Amino acid sequence: MLVALLVLMPSQEASAWGREGHETIAKIAERHLTKRARKRIEKYLGGHSIVYYAKWADEYRHTPEYRFTNGWHSTPVDADCRYNDSLLDPEEGNAIFAIEKCSQTLQDYRNLPDSTVAVNLKLLIHFVGDMHCPAHIKYSGRNMKYDVMFEDKYHKPHKFYIHHVWDNEIITTTRIWSVTEWAEELDRLPRQRIDEITAGTPRDWLHEAALSCIVQFDMAKPDQRLGQDFLNSALPLVESQILKAGYRLAETLNELFD
Repeated sequence: MLVALLVLMPSQEASAWGREGHETIAKIAERHLTKRARKRIEKYLGGHSIVYYAKWADEYRHTPEYRFTNGWHSTPVDADCRYNDSLLDPEEGNAIFAIEKCSQTLQDYRNLPDSTVAVNLKLLIHFVGDMHCPAHIKYSGRNMKYDVMFEDKYHKPHKFYIHHVWDNEIITTTRIWSVTEWAEELDRLPRQRIDEITAGTPRDWLHEAALSCIVQFDMAKPDQRLGQDFLNSALPLVESQILKAGYRLAETLNELFD
């Protein structure tokens, strides 16, 4: 069981990125793990890769044992797109809380039971991805609960909660590759640029993500019909966030396990 974490009340947030997004983030991260970190991590994951458990936190969030993690899939930011401790709801938690708590716990992984290390790893792998999803950044004073008319690949509009559009529909409408193929297409930045992306702390990364993703409110407004023009502007944002999340997940894991 996770060490020293609060027992939290559940919330009603949707799942960020879906399977394809989370597994692509993990695949990008896996490509940048050191050999030593990868070997150590996979030992605690029962021989599986981090990709195998990328969606684990979504699959277990509603079970009795892990319902306390249900509020950890999103993070609030203030009017300046920054996170601070005053934004933490102690009964709900958030992704920054989870990332910092799991990272702190894993610093002592050699002295912890294998099961504790495994659970913290599975949660950390997931929540680094979640904090980069546009719909999972809660902007102060912004309405994020509305529907849109989203066109499928046959240009037929269907009513969708905007949250689900960012989580899943953009990806499944535009990308039919395997996660390995998608990761290979995205992961092409030079080392200097990767170092710039991974500099700082998770709070810095959230601030940068919030600034990048605030354009979502101009891209999709309540009851708007979203077609190819929307996808043409939304997909680059989604792919950029997935790529950054992958690099930052690798950085986090390498610091802990290398």
